[in-house]
Amino acid sequence: MTEEGKAVEEARQKVREGTVISDSMTDTVVVAIIERVRHPRYRKTVQRTKKLYAHDSTFDAHVGDTVRVEETRPLSKLKRWRVIEIVERAR
Repeated sequence: MTEEGKAVEEARQKVREGTVISDSMTDTVVVAIIERVRHPRYRKTVQRTKKLYAHDSTFDAHVGDTVRVEETRPLSKLKRWRVIEIVERAR
């Protein structure tokens, strides 16, 4: 693959930032992504939360940490994300 092809491939992967809500599984953390959207009819801002299962092979992420995850190939039944960095540690 050429260098341009690699750059295009990396650009297609989704990157999200969220908070770790569980780290009790081996190699896996659960990350909550909070999205703020306007309600279509009432125009009030509403929070929507999604839980993503992310692969963390280094066991660095713990509950409360803010992490950045990227989309990857399916690693298990639910895991489709990989932790790429820890943005902020929990206090």
